[in-house]
Amino acid sequence: MTRLAAGVAGNPIGHSLSPAIHRAWIAAAELDADYRPFEPADAADFDRLLDSGRAGELRGLNVTAPFKEQALVRADLASRTASACGSANLLLFEDGRLRADSTDGAGLVAALSEQAPDLRLPSCRAVVLGAGGAARAAVAALRDAGASVVVINRTRSRAEALAADLGAAVGGPEALVAADLVVNALSAAPDIDLSALPPDAVLMDMTYRPLETAFLAAGRARGLVAVDGLAMLIGQARPSFEALFGVPPPPVDVRAVALAVMGAAA
Repeated sequence: MTRLAAGVAGNPIGHSLSPAIHRAWIAAAELDADYRPFEPADAADFDRLLDSGRAGELRGLNVTAPFKEQALVRADLASRTASACGSANLLLFEDGRLRADSTDGAGLVAALSEQAPDLRLPSCRAVVLGAGGAARAAVAALRDAGASVVVINRTRSRAEALAADLGAAVGGPEALVAADLVVNALSAAPDIDLSALPPDAVLMDMTYRPLETAFLAAGRARGLVAVDGLAMLIGQARPSFEALFGVPPPPVDVRAVALAVMGAAA
């Protein structure tokens, strides 16, 4: 086993770009390390993977669906951010104990800073579409950045529960009229009227496959600024890499690496 072993766990996991991104940084930093994909079959199999980490076989894991909530529950310690999100995408094994964190919010803010630099989050009126784990991470990050947030979800009770936990409001399509930012945290294209948005609104999609989602394409066609999920993936990977391997990511164009992998898979 290499000196530093880490990876990403999810099911399915074959689509994940995290191994390509982290391996590019590992190579550039000349680390004696590895970053591998893990595909636990079920919750019990995920628990067995955590047991191997507690036994010292892994430094840590990034976690994706459907294990992010389980990752938080199984942790011995959790960051304030992970607790607020109700899930964890980063697990660190330290002397047999498991510490949970969430870097999804940091990734969202980094993506907005990179691809929508004129957006000012402290005065931003944001709308988040959805009320699942991704939506919770988005709302928590935006609220921490000073934005006011309205949650729109088909099942209003779920939106109300999220909003109550994180200090957001619940609304409907009328919230789009004054939105500076709309974040799609749904796994599918949202059914909203983009013509209701202000002409300088920003759209963000938290998914990165496809890179240009129907939601973002429709926004660009109306002249709106669009922020893609790959920027968020890279943004959340940076603090994950430093936590896992103890060094900051070296200056590598990992977006180009990720796009090459996506192109090869297309």
